[in-house]
Amino acid sequence: MILTKLAYKSLLNRRASVLLTLFTIAISVMLLLSIERIRVDAKTSFSNTISGTDLIVGARTGDIQLLLSSVFRIGYANNGVSWQSYQYIAAQRGVKWSIPISLGDSHKGQAVLGTSRDYFTHYRFGKKQTLSFQQGHAFEHLNQVVLGSDVASRLGYTLGDNIVISHGMGNTSFHHHKDNPFTVIGILNATGTPVDKTLHIPLAAIDLIHGGSHSANNEHDEHDEHDEHDEHDEHDEHDEHDEHNNLIGEPSQITAFLMGFDSPLYTLQIRRNINQYKKEPLLAIMPTVTLKELWQMLAIVEKVLLLFSGVVILVSLLGMLTTLLANLNQRRRELAILRSVGARPWQLFTLISMESLFTTLLGCLVGCGLYYGVMLISSSYLQSHAGISVNIAMLSYYELTLIGVIMAAGFIIGLIPATRAYFYSLSDGMSIKT
Repeated sequence: MILTKLAYKSLLNRRASVLLTLFTIAISVMLLLSIERIRVDAKTSFSNTISGTDLIVGARTGDIQLLLSSVFRIGYANNGVSWQSYQYIAAQRGVKWSIPISLGDSHKGQAVLGTSRDYFTHYRFGKKQTLSFQQGHAFEHLNQVVLGSDVASRLGYTLGDNIVISHGMGNTSFHHHKDNPFTVIGILNATGTPVDKTLHIPLAAIDLIHGGSHSANNEHDEHDEHDEHDEHDEHDEHDEHDEHNNLIGEPSQITAFLMGFDSPLYTLQIRRNINQYKKEPLLAIMPTVTLKELWQMLAIVEKVLLLFSGVVILVSLLGMLTTLLANLNQRRRELAILRSVGARPWQLFTLISMESLFTTLLGCLVGCGLYYGVMLISSSYLQSHAGISVNIAMLSYYELTLIGVIMAAGFIIGLIPATRAYFYSLSDGMSIKT
């Protein structure tokens, strides 16, 4: 107890150098924990983006490029898939469901996805979780749009608002489809995936806004003009029913499509057939396998980040060692006085060791506080710009182990000046001139 008080008083007496050392350790701990948490959460976010999808089919390109462009909205697809090929493959035996997707447009930097209503039924994320609506429902007409939660919150949209789609991906566009505005009909619940930053419109609307032949609204108007409203209300209901069921249309091509099968055997068989498809070069990938390949490619980056944080911690501990050794030379008289009043060598050894342990402990505690502060501040930025959903929770067992290793290293570093203090003699301390 007395040694603890002495160590505390000694640290307060040398608070300038102690605070500098403490701050260095805190920064290193913060960097280590932040890098580790972002690494784990990035892998989790990527893995949870899509689940329950057996195949992703697109134009022949790299496996990872197809995954990033179609699912994560990163990069661009080199080519598309013809509508005829999609229909042929989707009609194969064993296909349980298929979801066509078309990318290439945006709204204020947010991706616009053309798809069918099956998207809201069969798309899965996380642990095979289905999409759910915070407000509204799925689109039922060509001029309706369903927003991801992040799009709605960031841009302040509510149900009934009108938006204009822009041509091209990115924040800047020189062509806006002002002649075909869309009405917000639904807002999805947050998923922590790129779905949150996506606007969903009917696939047929993509063809419509780009001047395609499909235009249900025009056809409906011409029909009304021709009949001059002579038909009964029953005919109007029939037209409405046709419009509801004609949200896909027949576009010339799509970006990619997702597939689910009745059996894993069909997955392997049809994947092989697609990759050998002769009418056009296509590529079918299994999302889970491609994600593993992606993380294998990024393994070197993980190691570099961990090495960087380890070097920072090593530098901070060496800085603490240098400070302790420098202070030790200035404390020879103090140690000699303690020896003269009855302090034994092992007590001096324990005193110096406790000081280094206290400094490391306080540095780790301050580092943990800085870590949570940085995570709270940067979580929204990482979510919006990198698609990484940061899980701000209690430290995991692995993270606590890392902190324990840092404290153990700090204690071992402190043994070096403690050993030197142990061997200081009373006469050596008293012989120092002031």
